[in-house]
Amino acid sequence: MDFTEGEIEAALERNEISYVVGEGEGSFYGPKIDLHVADVLGRSWQLGTIQLDRQMPARFGLTYMGADNTEHPVFVIHRALYGSFERFIAILIEHYGGAFPFWLAPVQIRVIPVGEDHRAAAGRLREELEEYRVEVDERDETVGRRIRDAELEKIPYVIVYGDKESDEALAVRKRGGDQSTIGLAKLREELATL
Repeated sequence: MDFTEGEIEAALERNEISYVVGEGEGSFYGPKIDLHVADVLGRSWQLGTIQLDRQMPARFGLTYMGADNTEHPVFVIHRALYGSFERFIAILIEHYGGAFPFWLAPVQIRVIPVGEDHRAAAGRLREELEEYRVEVDERDETVGRRIRDAELEKIPYVIVYGDKESDEALAVRKRGGDQSTIGLAKLREELATL
């Protein structure tokens, strides 16, 4: 067994980490540990990798002076915890089916003013919730169409703002749920727990 393979195997066993040897799967500069995750469909994807490289430091003539006052070879640990960023994001999108948890959603709250007269109040509400990712949908579409679009985009919270709404009574729709009336202070308490 190659020295570096033995060192990786010993480290895994010392830390009681279960592993499967993938014969012939090492990279060109040394053995590696591949970290696999299962997606929502149970498929295994290799994301992260940790590789122990003895070859490249030797090519560059890299050494260090040991406690015994002699030179010793250097090892380089190559680490990519998420693999390629694109693959990680693709698996994340697929895992959640695009319906990201609140903390991860690109748009966390969408405010839909019922009419043109409500746009200023919707803008103020966005400012009140500035610590979150909030959009105001001011398109000249029906309220129903804008709500449907927010559902298709899987926005976690939609607030419809019309004549009846105020800071004490907001019409809030949670993704996949019914509309309810809740005050801004209570909504803030709820959002803070997500």
